[in-house]
Amino acid sequence: MRRLIVVAFIGAIAVSGCTQNIDTRHKIEVSGSAETEITPDIIYVGISLKEYFQADKSRVTIEKLERKLQSAALKAGIPKENFTINNISSFNYVYERKKNPAFIARKQYRIKVSDLNKFNQIISAVDARAIEYTNIEGYDYSKIESTKQELTIQALKSAKSKASAMAAAVDNQVGDVLEINEINNEIPYPVRTSPAMRDGIGMAVEMQSNSMPQIDFKKTKLIYHVRAVFELK
Repeated sequence: MRRLIVVAFIGAIAVSGCTQNIDTRHKIEVSGSAETEITPDIIYVGISLKEYFQADKSRVTIEKLERKLQSAALKAGIPKENFTINNISSFNYVYERKKNPAFIARKQYRIKVSDLNKFNQIISAVDARAIEYTNIEGYDYSKIESTKQELTIQALKSAKSKASAMAAAVDNQVGDVLEINEINNEIPYPVRTSPAMRDGIGMAVEMQSNSMPQIDFKKTKLIYHVRAVFELK
């Protein structure tokens, strides 16, 4: 009998403890967002160079073209580490030339620039016959972290303002924030372009070479979302 009483007493304590853990506060859950437009200031440009033959049948080698491209990049103020090789059409093109005198070697490069006008300066120093294609491989923004923080704060303020308006409609007030979560906040870059988009830079360069105004990179819209839970008073 005593054992049954003890068991019943422990059970009563457990039920009481569970009851005490139930959150009975009135809450409101809302979402908020903030957006801004930025102009990427870091652009990754790809360029493919290929050898070609001049009118006298002499070959302009890929080594000579590479030196000219790299020299132009340095002259435009591009640090050496921002000029890299992406790909080579043949691992040993010297051997390929001996086997087939008509073999054309190709190399792909990646140049990190701060604006397309510098790229225009670089590419204008290379003979157009050597340029197989150009494309934008990706882009970035140097102040992205501070911009993300600002948008998050604005989105949270937006959420609180919405919660306050909804609470006031039912004669309540918003209290402390109980929970904050970001919602699918993904930065839309870097973006790799498809082969169909590879002519974009070439067109821009051609336009600028005809005394067109300075070209800026396209703006990107950043939208930040938060979900917040507030206590109602």
